[in-house]
Formats: sequence, structure tokens, C-alpha cells
Amino acid sequence: MGWVSDLRKIVGNRPLILPGSVVLIFNKDGEVLLQHRTDGGWGLPGGIMELGESLEETARREVKEETGLDIGELQLEGVFSGSEYFLKVANGDELYSVTVVYSTQEYNGEIEMDENESIDLQFFNLNQLPEELTKSYQHYVNHYIVNRVKTAL
Repeated sequence: MGWVSDLRKIVGNRPLILPGSVVLIFNKDGEVLLQHRTDGGWGLPGGIMELGESLEETARREVKEETGLDIGELQLEGVFSGSEYFLKVANGDELYSVTVVYSTQEYNGEIEMDENESIDLQFFNLNQLPEELTKSYQHYVNHYIVNRVKTAL
């Protein structure tokens, strides 16, 4: 995230629009992989786009960095933006996120947690998600449930 740090030196804490990607990774039992982040509650693996990257490349890179997993085919689930995705982080930085949400059931490798970004990585049943799942991530999961799970019934 070097380019964001460089930009912050110029604009300070003022709001930025930052694009990124997250991935709903499902195991064979239909459970979703969640990440307990060191900077807050539970969320999905993902992060901010680097210069020159596509959003899909961002998703693949971030998942590999945060979980150790290589992911296969990605399904676009939605793009989320707007005033409800405004964040003010602990250091005072403000941002509006534009987040592309993907899903996959295809992954290879063993889970290897990056302890700089994660406290824990666990698969959860969609009906038993942790209470500490942050608001925006809950919105992404709910969108998936409404548009994928319920329409399949």
C-alpha cells in the first residue's frame, strides 16, 4: 500500500476514494472463510488495489498474502460504494471504499496466516457468523445470501 502512504503525505487525513477487492472463499461444506483482523473485527480476505493492478489481481494477491491460499475461478458478486462505505480509521485517515466482492469455491494450498494482518482465520457457517463481523462485510455476505443462496432455493 505504498502509493496510499505516499498520497497521505500530500493530502493528510482528508477523505480518499480507494478501490479494493474482497473474496468470499467457500469450503466444500459451504462455509465461508473469515479473517479476524488485527485492526478490528472479523472480515473477508482482501484489500486495496496497487497501482497497475486489476481488481481481480488485487483479490488474488491479497488472498495469497493474507491466507496463503491460491484461488481459482472468481465469480463477481457486486460492487459496493457510496456514503455508507465511509471509514475513519484509528489514525484519523478518512476514506470512501469502492469494493469489488468476488466469490470462489476453488482454492489450493494450506491456510497460512499473516500475523501482521490477522489474529485468526476460520471457516464459518453462513447461519453462524461471528458477532464481530464488521458492518460492511456483513453487507457483502448478506448480499451473497440474498442473491445466491435464497435464489437457489
